[in-house]
Amino acid sequence: MGLLQKFTRKSSPKQSGSGSNYAYVTARVRAMKSNLLPRETYPRLMNMGIDEITRFIEESQYKQDVDELARTYDGVDLFEHALNRNLAVTFTKLINISEGELNYLISEYLRKYDIWSIKTILRGKYCDASVEEINDSIVSAGQLSYPFLSSLSEKESYESIIDALSGTDYYPTLKEYDGTNLSEIENQLDKLYYTGLSTTVDNPKSNDSKLFSKFIRTEIDIKNLSTLFRLKNAGVEKDEIADLILEGGLHLSIKEIEKLLPLPFSEFVQSLEKYPYWEDISGIVKTEMDSLVELETQLTKSNIKSASSFSHVYPLSIVPIMDYVLNKTNEVHNLRIILRGKAADLDEEIIRNQLVI
Repeated sequence: MGLLQKFTRKSSPKQSGSGSNYAYVTARVRAMKSNLLPRETYPRLMNMGIDEITRFIEESQYKQDVDELARTYDGVDLFEHALNRNLAVTFTKLINISEGELNYLISEYLRKYDIWSIKTILRGKYCDASVEEINDSIVSAGQLSYPFLSSLSEKESYESIIDALSGTDYYPTLKEYDGTNLSEIENQLDKLYYTGLSTTVDNPKSNDSKLFSKFIRTEIDIKNLSTLFRLKNAGVEKDEIADLILEGGLHLSIKEIEKLLPLPFSEFVQSLEKYPYWEDISGIVKTEMDSLVELETQLTKSNIKSASSFSHVYPLSIVPIMDYVLNKTNEVHNLRIILRGKAADLDEEIIRNQLVI
């Protein structure tokens, strides 16, 4: 057995919906979701110091992760690793308890963490970050295990990292990396991921694969909107923006986006009024924006709100599971933002604007 095969989790081949155990998994997910931190927790954490936040996390559902990692790490590093480990363990559980088509769809969606970790490792090497700093941000919730990913971060060169990934779907893209074109490679990896997801639910036949397709296409819309706002606000040329756009959006098709690309920023903002996302962002968008943090936070809220509303309509489907994945991911994001912000002594308003609650 090769090294990559040894450290790659197995996922089920695509199967029909009849082999899936939606009722069982959604019941488990309801119990798991009840353990998520209530929204009112975050304002309380904002009023705490680092020591108080530390005690809170040590007494929460992250206790086991903190205890097991405390012999290796301390301080903020300990909690970074504990949060990432908990996320990986939680999502791996979803893969392990699911069957058939459901297992396949969850496994394919969680490949985003393989992409995240690969980009993190390459970016860390590019910036001469230490192995410890790189490992702080690795999340082994996809197909690639933590031992394998951490072994990549220990390699001396980006060439050896890419060679170690030669048996993966990511290799054809990664081998185009020359040490200078990291942004381009990161974008191509994102496109590869979403193209793969689109192929997964191409011409969906089961109701759950149709719902999953809608979920993914909404996520693509949100990502494209964020890209459009960020780059148009910075005055980037339309051809450069077009290269970064993902295909497969629900309301924002490539044809729709092509109409938006030539517009000046103020006209671009006004043209969004006809799309369903306008209701969530209309209160904060302006013709000129110094910072897009609040906007991107609001777009993330919109995505979570959409998944939550669908989960009530389709309680025995994949939607409540994806709703939980989004909310769990967001909980870890919020805790990390508060911890990092407090440790860096950032202004509370800056931290608060990045929280999705």
